[in-house]
Amino acid sequence: MIPDDQHIVLVGLMAVGKTTVSRVLGERLGRKVIDSDQVIEARTGRTVREIFATDGEAAFRALETAALCDALAEAEPVVIAAAGGVVLSAENRAALRAAPARVVWLCADPATLVDRVRPGSHRPLLDNDPEGTLRKMFAERSELYREVADAIVLVDNRSVNDIVEAILR
Repeated sequence: MIPDDQHIVLVGLMAVGKTTVSRVLGERLGRKVIDSDQVIEARTGRTVREIFATDGEAAFRALETAALCDALAEAEPVVIAAAGGVVLSAENRAALRAAPARVVWLCADPATLVDRVRPGSHRPLLDNDPEGTLRKMFAERSELYREVADAIVLVDNRSVNDIVEAILR
């Protein structure tokens, strides 16, 4: 059961379904949904791909931290779809642990995620070798996701509604 006074933060690799699941979860709970990638794009007037191309990954990560911290500071409990790399920063992991939030790691086999990504999408890190990159990210980030997660929900071969129900349990 999700406490009424806590944010719900969805973390996980890109393409795991954080945006889609957060929308359905927000509707079910009657909560505002904040998607950090969308916040970054709205604030900068540029896509994630454009930010990576012109400013680099470090600049994107700084914007990612600002979006996360602002979302966690919301007075009313919200559902937050955190950017995939949010756990790479020790500052972000500390913020997630300190916040009045339940953090849910949406976990999928990288092979599942490869089927969901399109070449040239808004995910510039996957341009050259989507499968290899996702496998490497999974290996590098799994312990970081586990460190911040209050719950882990496996998403392979599950519908969005099944995932939402698992989060609510």
